[in-house]
Amino acid sequence: MPADIEAMAEWLTVQGVTPVGMESTGVFWKPIYNILEGRFTVILVSARHLKQVPGRKSDTRDSQWGAQLLHCGLLRRSFIPPRWQRELRDLTRHRTQLGAEQTRIANRLHKELEDANIKLGSVASDILGVSGRAIIHTLIDGEQEATKLAAMALGKLRGKTPELQRALNGRLTEHHGFMLHLLWDELKPWRN
Repeated sequence: MPADIEAMAEWLTVQGVTPVGMESTGVFWKPIYNILEGRFTVILVSARHLKQVPGRKSDTRDSQWGAQLLHCGLLRRSFIPPRWQRELRDLTRHRTQLGAEQTRIANRLHKELEDANIKLGSVASDILGVSGRAIIHTLIDGEQEATKLAAMALGKLRGKTPELQRALNGRLTEHHGFMLHLLWDELKPWRN
């Protein structure tokens, strides 16, 4: 808990500790590092650099071995970017994951249309463009008449109306409609 980490930091201060060495394990080091950063010289070390000589392993022995290596200056520090850079990395990773999630849902939506013999992706370069979204939304609402759906095309897609009518002449079942509705709701955060 954060209060326990704060108590540990106070104890380390009272003991006169200045360098603190810690093993990087997954993301478990981050909460501790965030509290100790700025108060101590924190040296984050890869687990493979702390390998102990063969023998009986225990957490106590491992920490004693790590302290001895730290005291002798034999620990190789891992690179930790400054806080602003770590925060920027978090944001860019999150944005990348959101983009990947949107692509995954769009691909599933396209697959469901294909399963219903609706070949919108064969005519429209982007099934989630303005025309594609309007057509899909109307399909979800229950309209299956290919001529009415094709009439919703805008821009360059309007010039492909006959081809679009053939592509939209599919067999959308109740199950397909339900799946499209679920996927459409998942796309809501990204739709305009």
